[in-house]
Amino acid sequence: MQMNLTREKPTCNCGITGVFGLSLASLETYYGIHALQHRGQEACGIVTQDLNEHGKPIFHIHKGEGLVTEVFEDSTIFKKSLTGKAAIGHNRYSTTGSAQSIKNIQPFVVNYRKGNLALAHNGNLTNASALREELVNEGAIFQTTSDTEVILHLIARSRLEDQIEQIIEAINKIEGAYSVVLLTDDKLIAARDPNGFRPLSIAKLNGGYIIASETCAFDLLSAEFIREVEPGELIVIDNEVVSTNSIKSFSFSETPINKKHCVFEYIYFSRPDSFIFGHNVDKMRRRLGKSLARNHPVYNEDEKKLIVISVPDSSNTTAVGYQTELEKLGVDCKLEIGLIRSHYIGRTFIQPGQTKREIGVKIKFNTVKGVLEGRTVVLVDDSIVRGTTSKQLVKLIREANPNSIHLRISSPPIAHPCFYGMDFPSREELVANSYESNIDEIGKYLGVDSLRYLTIDEMLEAVSEAGEENFCHACFSGNYPTEVDLSFKKEIYEI
Repeated sequence: MQMNLTREKPTCNCGITGVFGLSLASLETYYGIHALQHRGQEACGIVTQDLNEHGKPIFHIHKGEGLVTEVFEDSTIFKKSLTGKAAIGHNRYSTTGSAQSIKNIQPFVVNYRKGNLALAHNGNLTNASALREELVNEGAIFQTTSDTEVILHLIARSRLEDQIEQIIEAINKIEGAYSVVLLTDDKLIAARDPNGFRPLSIAKLNGGYIIASETCAFDLLSAEFIREVEPGELIVIDNEVVSTNSIKSFSFSETPINKKHCVFEYIYFSRPDSFIFGHNVDKMRRRLGKSLARNHPVYNEDEKKLIVISVPDSSNTTAVGYQTELEKLGVDCKLEIGLIRSHYIGRTFIQPGQTKREIGVKIKFNTVKGVLEGRTVVLVDDSIVRGTTSKQLVKLIREANPNSIHLRISSPPIAHPCFYGMDFPSREELVANSYESNIDEIGKYLGVDSLRYLTIDEMLEAVSEAGEENFCHACFSGNYPTEVDLSFKKEIYEI
């Protein structure tokens, strides 16, 4: 029995990387998707563009299930098999399509009348079902159950002659969230949806170019960050761009640009050392923590020492912000490391008969009992989904004999499904729905002395430097920034 220890958090869509103009593009792509491992841990793949012995374009591909280091364990593959000066890579966490199908691992590669074409996609297409049905009725044969394949069919079936125009025509037919990289016989192409739901950035390295979901990939490669790909923008990088140092940019959107960045990228998804949506993630998480302290403080009880601890690792900087602001409010408190997280879980298996949830939490976390005993503990976390892991974590902390436990969440209660690339369990499984968003009742279920979430207004005020009107918060509010096919819900969330 395989045990997934990450399903108690919203699981992220995917991570994508593209490289052009570097002698060992596959290796640079490997490091890029390695830095983006947090965005998808089910599977990964790399496609490179090279020339065969006759000087004709040829694509090489290697992909498989597992972490980046597992799939590319043989380091000789980069020089022997994945040769070429251009490549794209992908980390997968499934939101649509069978999670277990090897066919659904990206990048996808096809050969059509304009040559080779490879595609990697981060996001979720809300009209994929309708488009797929239309394409099948026209004779298209699908090899996967992924929404990403729809884009390839749309490009291949275009009547236009210019390849860039084919791609623009295709992406104007899709709806929802998408940041994509495409590899052709002579170009690296990237595009971002008109709402800019998911991040995508460009950097330069040794005369070549790199595109990645997050800038932390550039830091690993010592690449120079240039800028973010704008919502509704398609960029093209080819040999001419490398020689002139001038990126080709196209505004493709047939609809007005309406920025609706996923606020959960700041709250949880993105690495704190990344720069997305015009700001540093670390800075935004600190701001969320400070807002949490101002609006939902905890005070010393009976002269008991108050400590602030995080649920590592995603809440670390949020807890720093909380403690800093609480201290400014005159509360005698200290930031402590009360939970130790194991980073070596890998693919954990348990024996039948073991209590899955309890052993799962203990495998992942342990307490520092000397820090917690007799203290007023403020536990800072970014979100609660089902609540079962949070409940077991609180139970684990109780065993260290604190005076009290106060849980503070740097986001509002999650009560609605996401159609733009986040993967939640079914709505019925969300703890906020189980208790009809009654915060006190949720707190009793979790076993804490008090529970407080940020409200939507408090959250938006905290990230207001990025423009509060620029964010999608549908998973909290139920207000979707685009039209969605509600029949698509079952397909997304019950895979």
